[in-house]
Amino acid sequence: MRTVHSLKELRTILRGYRQQGKTIGLVPTMGNLHEGHISLVRKAAEASDIVVTSIFVNPMQFGANEDLDTYPRTLAADQDKLAAAGNTLVFAPGVEEIYPEGLANQTKVVVPEVSEGHCGASRPGHFEGVATVVTMLFNMVQPDIAVFGEKDYQQLAVIRKLARDLMIPVEVIGAPTVREDNGLAKSSRNGYLSEQERAIAPVVFRTLRHTADQLAEGRTDYSILEQEARDALSEAGLRPDYFNIVNSLTLKPASKDDRELTLLVAAFLGTTRLIDNLSITR
Repeated sequence: MRTVHSLKELRTILRGYRQQGKTIGLVPTMGNLHEGHISLVRKAAEASDIVVTSIFVNPMQFGANEDLDTYPRTLAADQDKLAAAGNTLVFAPGVEEIYPEGLANQTKVVVPEVSEGHCGASRPGHFEGVATVVTMLFNMVQPDIAVFGEKDYQQLAVIRKLARDLMIPVEVIGAPTVREDNGLAKSSRNGYLSEQERAIAPVVFRTLRHTADQLAEGRTDYSILEQEARDALSEAGLRPDYFNIVNSLTLKPASKDDRELTLLVAAFLGTTRLIDNLSITR
């Protein structure tokens, strides 16, 4: 496995692979890798000959009061995990490589509708930053496939739409959420949780499952179900950001006629913001 830090090095190496007829898979990450990320790498390896994992803590997707400066940067440990998982190439650029003229002068990508509401409402500018850097990575790597985790459900929807709308020839693949034994979704930000908070955190997934069970039993009083879920989170010691029942494709509020539903949740536990989701077919 090789690690490169510049676009020039990246393109030179990938050109050689393409001349050999190799297919290329991309796994974009911000590093601090866990089993969830590694599952994406393995899925990319199943679908392509060469796997490129990018590690870049993207400042454009962080808000003014978010954890950009304290976000863990663990390149050496990440390299070890990626090598063991069969990754081919690590692209770990600096901020100046991605944004040479600075953030203020950077062309930005805005994805309408699916980026609005939910995390888009709570984190203004977040999905603009995600969409911009992912579009740049697609152009830099020019992969045949790209793998993203379903844990960030809205992000996956945003990326699928941008690839479709901008006619970028990449197949965007979603990979299932990897969970702890207690149901907690694997996340880099779980490392911020105290021991006591980690004992509380699984209530997020339990609340999702309980609400899904209610839907499966035929309930369609969505606003009441959403409030019940927020109340359950609050009673457990979390501070709900949102709990929304949406159409799985459009991410708009679900109607009684919708059959494909997704439950989206974000909640604070202490200072840590946890997100999760669960999709069902009625």
